[in-house]
Amino acid sequence: MFRNIIGLLGILLVIAGSLVFAVNTILTTLSASLIFAGLLLLLVYFYINFARIRDLLLNRSAKYGANMAVMILIFLCVLALIGVISTRYKKRLDLTATNRYTLSSQTIKILRSLKKDIEAVAFYRADERTRQAMEDLLQEYSYYSPRFKYQFVDPDRKPAVAAKYGVSSYRTTLLISGKRQETVGIESEDRLTNGIIKVTRDNVKTVYFITGHGENSITDFQKSGYKAAKEAVEKENYEVRTLVLLNIEDIPPDASLIIISGPSKDLVTSEIQKLESYIKKGGKLLVMLDPGRVHNLVPFLAKYGFEIGDDIIIDKLSQVFGANYLTPVVTEYEDEHPITRDFNVATFFPIARSVDIAKDPSKGAYPLARTGTNSWAETDKKALEAGKAEYQEGKDKKGPVTIGAVTAVETQIKDEAGKKKYAKIVVYGDSDFANNTNLNLAGNKDLFLNTIGWLAEEEDLIAIRSKNSESTPVVLTATQGRLIFWLPVIVFPSVVLTTGLVIYNRRRLRR
Repeated sequence: MFRNIIGLLGILLVIAGSLVFAVNTILTTLSASLIFAGLLLLLVYFYINFARIRDLLLNRSAKYGANMAVMILIFLCVLALIGVISTRYKKRLDLTATNRYTLSSQTIKILRSLKKDIEAVAFYRADERTRQAMEDLLQEYSYYSPRFKYQFVDPDRKPAVAAKYGVSSYRTTLLISGKRQETVGIESEDRLTNGIIKVTRDNVKTVYFITGHGENSITDFQKSGYKAAKEAVEKENYEVRTLVLLNIEDIPPDASLIIISGPSKDLVTSEIQKLESYIKKGGKLLVMLDPGRVHNLVPFLAKYGFEIGDDIIIDKLSQVFGANYLTPVVTEYEDEHPITRDFNVATFFPIARSVDIAKDPSKGAYPLARTGTNSWAETDKKALEAGKAEYQEGKDKKGPVTIGAVTAVETQIKDEAGKKKYAKIVVYGDSDFANNTNLNLAGNKDLFLNTIGWLAEEEDLIAIRSKNSESTPVVLTATQGRLIFWLPVIVFPSVVLTTGLVIYNRRRLRR
């Protein structure tokens, strides 16, 4: 009896040591000690029972048993190896139709670039219906960064912990990094990622929208307003303000970038001069100019290499997407520039003009977005108004037509490291693509926010953002419903029952 206990204990110690190794993915002192002790006990067991084991192996039946034991041992070793590999090299596959368990590229980029530890404390009751959804989300976050940890706290069972963090409601998640914390209300990737941005950013950058020339208003809730754009920018952890150039002597030094969105009136000379001075100091500028207006921003931007056409882009492909031909569809982007690198989502620009620039990587000049080959830039406004616009060789610009461009401007200003600062300018031939109506259309918001992220030098925010999750109910046809009933409920059990009866009758007849 004692001999058998030694062997059993040895096997248990080896298994325990292997499990510790699989969990930690490294051979720790504990796992090595357990495995060594187990092997030592097994050696003692074989030494004490040597004669008995030899006799068993010499028997014919024992040989078959030994072969079976070897096969089982090999099988267990393979399983153990698979377990170790799967623990050390994790790979996940999301098979849901809407990629429900796949984080957006922006979230993944932010998680992988974390330089500070973050702990998420989720306050949920144990029987909370939405707890599992939040746990799935937090688990995905921790998968992409070892700096992201999380725990669940039941406020009913641990009221002291809830009181410590000042939490008085369920379904509340706190993001804590150092002495900073941010509250996330519901199970939302968008809110969770924005919370991470807020607790890890050392400072908040300021974005100014120029006003006073009929620009799109960031307080306007109407279709053409920019209220949604303002809220989207704020969610990226920027402070958004308005700026009247006539009321200031110089652009504020805290301006991370200036946005001019769809002005309907010219800027006065002093305002243009203030923009030029801002560029010379290494400022960042985003300009969105709608067609149909002769604007003094056109010659101003021409100084930096931009060719802004007095035209309207017509795209017949847009009708395939349910839009009219005055809403160009953009699917071609500049792969070499951070704003549009890996950008694979269509964007729509309602009533846009051409904006081009000669590509010159040495100067940071790139055409960013282009329409398809079935488009062109129409210059005959009367024919367009009469509905008779046709492409005219030598007069109109044949597609692909560039609708957005970027450049960098070298300045004489040096940064803290002693390197020359570069101003950055991005121009789009349309402002409607980012208004309240169109911002959430396809990739419009991503392109808009990517542009702001690059100009503000927050390149870890340049990515495709998370989309709203959609419910995916299973809708079955009548035929599919009948199949689901008949196959598992009637057919499969009947086959098993019939097979059993046939085998039973055959054995009975042989007797």
